[in-house]
Amino acid sequence: MKFTVMTVLAAAVGALQAAPASAQAPAKRPNIVIILGDDMGFCDMGSFGSEIHTPNFDALANDGVRFTNFYTHASCSPTRAMLLTGVDTHLNGLGNMDEWTAPNQRGVPGYEGYLNKRVATLPQLLKAAGYHTYMVGKWHLGKAPDQIPASRGFERDFSLLDGAGSYWDMTNLSGASPKSVFTEDGRYLSRLPDNYYATKTYTDKLIGYIDAHRGDGKPFFAYVAHQAPHDPYHLPQEWRTRHVGQYDIGWDAVRQARLKREIELGIMPPGTRLAERMWFLPDPIVLAPATRAILGKKMELYAGMMENMDYHVGRLITHLKQIGEYDNTIFIVFGDNGAEGTDLFQMITGKPGTRDFLFAASKWSQTSPNAWGDPGSYVGYGAMWAQVSMTPFSQYKGWLAEGGIRNALIVSGPVVKRAKGSINRGLMHVADIMPTLLEVAGAAYPRTQDGRTLPPLIGKSWLPLLAGKVESPRSEADYLAWELFGNRAVRQGDWKLRWEWKSFGKGDWELFNLATDPAERTDLAAQRPDKLKALLSLWQGYVQANNVILPNRSPFEGLADTLPERFRDDPGYPPLIYKRQFVPPKEMVAEPRP
Repeated sequence: MKFTVMTVLAAAVGALQAAPASAQAPAKRPNIVIILGDDMGFCDMGSFGSEIHTPNFDALANDGVRFTNFYTHASCSPTRAMLLTGVDTHLNGLGNMDEWTAPNQRGVPGYEGYLNKRVATLPQLLKAAGYHTYMVGKWHLGKAPDQIPASRGFERDFSLLDGAGSYWDMTNLSGASPKSVFTEDGRYLSRLPDNYYATKTYTDKLIGYIDAHRGDGKPFFAYVAHQAPHDPYHLPQEWRTRHVGQYDIGWDAVRQARLKREIELGIMPPGTRLAERMWFLPDPIVLAPATRAILGKKMELYAGMMENMDYHVGRLITHLKQIGEYDNTIFIVFGDNGAEGTDLFQMITGKPGTRDFLFAASKWSQTSPNAWGDPGSYVGYGAMWAQVSMTPFSQYKGWLAEGGIRNALIVSGPVVKRAKGSINRGLMHVADIMPTLLEVAGAAYPRTQDGRTLPPLIGKSWLPLLAGKVESPRSEADYLAWELFGNRAVRQGDWKLRWEWKSFGKGDWELFNLATDPAERTDLAAQRPDKLKALLSLWQGYVQANNVILPNRSPFEGLADTLPERFRDDPGYPPLIYKRQFVPPKEMVAEPRP
């Protein structure tokens, strides 16, 4: 056969046309958006059983997968530290929250109170792999110049460095630290932008970052660390009145309704029981209507915070659709810990006559319910509504019961090959996000950085699970462990070992089977000494591997002395308070005889 230049060229063109697309050009790597709700509860989204309207979160759930066995840590900065490093808190610098570092933990590596330099961060590694890296929202991982987002891998940022504060301005919570600190692109801000409102401004900034680099061919990683729905419940007027009177029925009725919806949706299995109502909370049926209305208004504001956050998440989603990036974007949505049941304002401001009490009286003086939501008001919803947010689980933020560490998780986007809208019960952990996203980006976790050997990642990649190849990233032999404020826990398979300060715990180890008892109502430690011993051995291994130093001081020390004695919650007991007025038969009613 005789070949000519023309026949060779024709053959080459034909081969190119017949070749698969991957041979012509590599597929574009997906964008990644992590949306983190601050103190958002397990069932605060509609797709997880809530009566709160969250259509944009629910749309992501219906387009992806919901996970019901996902764990964070019990408080904000420890969770964020594991999210961004994939390394246990006792090694990455947040072995304790900076605000509560115990005397015996000071100066110890792993307990710096900020993200230390012995770990690599997710944005650093994604940036090196060719991603744009953006952050908006709450940081809470350090304030010094070498600790802020721009120094830990974020190309663009607009960040609140503190753990909480006003949504309207720079007002902070204590007299010692009266002004919240913000950064933008590595510079500390002297003031906030005009017309600032946290949730809106964070969204505006992120959309601007995405647009600024659109068209350069690089994918982006966006860490959207919303301040909402953390207290104080600040929100525009039109978002405060969307649930007026809805919560006057009280927390017990709302918890029962949420559990019913969770079971109907498949979030919880049939037969699931509610955790006991916290023993120091009243049955709302015994409260006066006016009292229930005032307490219900706090939950109305919280619902408004959730719906406002959902609205601004919808703005981001709509923008990504408009610019053609939505279909190539992975969304990961969850809350950073259990719902907040502690009165943080009281904890911080202290007693009359103290510096912080006087600061609060001047800066947070809008105490009228009619002013709730305004600048200068401080509203949190309390333990009763926190238990609602964590239905059906026990306890809330700060504690290692399921209500402190189990969270709703939504994952959607091009890596999800499971049925849309499906639910998975695999055992997941926030530290899994680092290895998962490195695999998505085609990046490797380095053994060393700046001459230091990096600690190993503790998470498992979700990609086989998201592809439908496995049902959990963990085997029955794998385990998870936690320690914070002296509270501690281990989970392996369906079993969980837990130690908590009194009176939330027993001040001793308790054992639960979460498959049959997700509400942790029945301690099986006495019945299963074999399982107790096995999990205690895992706990000791965790302590040794991660330099766990139990604190010699805790925010919960002495708590048992300030709370009423704990008794079991039995519905309808004591009958005295539920007995209504006796009404005799009409035909037997008579006037007194003369």
